[in-house]
Amino acid sequence: MTLKERDKKHIWHPLTQHKLHPEAIAITKAKNCTLTDEDGNTYIDAIASWYTCMYGHCNDYITSRVYKQMQQLDQVVFSGFTHEPAVKLSEALISILPENQEKLFFNDNGSSSVEIGIKMALQYHFNQGEKRNTLVAFEDGFHGDTFGAMSVSGLSVYNGPFEDLLLDVKRIPTPNGENHEAILAQLEEIVKNNKVSGFVYEPLVQGAAAMKMHNKAGLELILQFCKKHNIITVADEVMTGFGKTGTHFTSEQLETKPDVMCLSKALTAGLLPMAITSCSQKIYDAFYSDDIEKGLFHGHTYSGNPLACTAALAGIELLTSKEIQTNISTITASHKTFGEHIKSHSKVASIRQTGIIFALDLNIKMQRYGNLRDKLFQFFMSKGVFLRPLGSTIYILAPYTISKKELEKIYSTIEEALEIL
Repeated sequence: MTLKERDKKHIWHPLTQHKLHPEAIAITKAKNCTLTDEDGNTYIDAIASWYTCMYGHCNDYITSRVYKQMQQLDQVVFSGFTHEPAVKLSEALISILPENQEKLFFNDNGSSSVEIGIKMALQYHFNQGEKRNTLVAFEDGFHGDTFGAMSVSGLSVYNGPFEDLLLDVKRIPTPNGENHEAILAQLEEIVKNNKVSGFVYEPLVQGAAAMKMHNKAGLELILQFCKKHNIITVADEVMTGFGKTGTHFTSEQLETKPDVMCLSKALTAGLLPMAITSCSQKIYDAFYSDDIEKGLFHGHTYSGNPLACTAALAGIELLTSKEIQTNISTITASHKTFGEHIKSHSKVASIRQTGIIFALDLNIKMQRYGNLRDKLFQFFMSKGVFLRPLGSTIYILAPYTISKKELEKIYSTIEEALEIL
């Protein structure tokens, strides 16, 4: 039996309706920007496997470091213990995070990092004798699949069956440069009628909302409003973090820094699962007490795993290297050139770009997981390019190590796809 056939016997895949999509593509090897399946077909990974493998798959620099660490310390409980990989990572990460970030809480995945950010916001007020149970989030945002993260997510395709069970969340539009005053008026009304604990947001780019990009000045006004009303700001940089928008973290591009930041995906360069929720000293101090019940009682078995910490530390060293920074600039410029070329195509409704994130909207109506979207996906794969359209949006978010030749193949394949629609 093939891997594909064996898979169907027992495995339930994420984001999959198995009656409609009974087969998975069996990948047997990955190196740099290339995935190889069990039949020997190769595909350029144009989305870095959900924005994780930003330094390429099986990066020798990272894997060699993790292999060495495996010989010394593989796993130890992180409650009451510590180790060098975690300490070194904390020092390296704090040095590149926005200047107000001081403390790191280790966890397992992006959803959990947001979950902990929400807990921090809620308990921050609770610890000071104030019960604030309402959260604010953007429309169409996506923050994960655990209950708190689902609550602040606005994409009902994921949340529908659970909406009656979620936290109290008020949604606001993303700023577009023209609706600032309306959003601030809405926020005033929300604060007047609710006890708001926190604002959870993806800074400047909403990933699962088809790389929807919003106005920096408008976001700045929202963050300033939150600071004025002591609303804890929680920046979900699970997708945007680690160089994708042109700076190490998107929050660096804003004057008002978040109280809390959620990190995962490219944190460990796609090699191992791990996440971190960072926060300012102000947040940490609200939990620092002689009263044990004021502590943040949240824990994961693999928190601070030494191997994941080692991968993350090696990834940061690559991110801050001259080579990777040059590559980021090169990819950004290449996308701009492609955007100028493709934007006037009759089947292109609009294009947008932030850093190495490029998105193209088709002027064709398409369901998020509909037949036409599936046809587009299959076409890309038949051409040896792994692109995963979000409805009528085609986006590129490739590893920083992608070659000019590989980028050109991605661009030409997108152009070919436009002709079959």
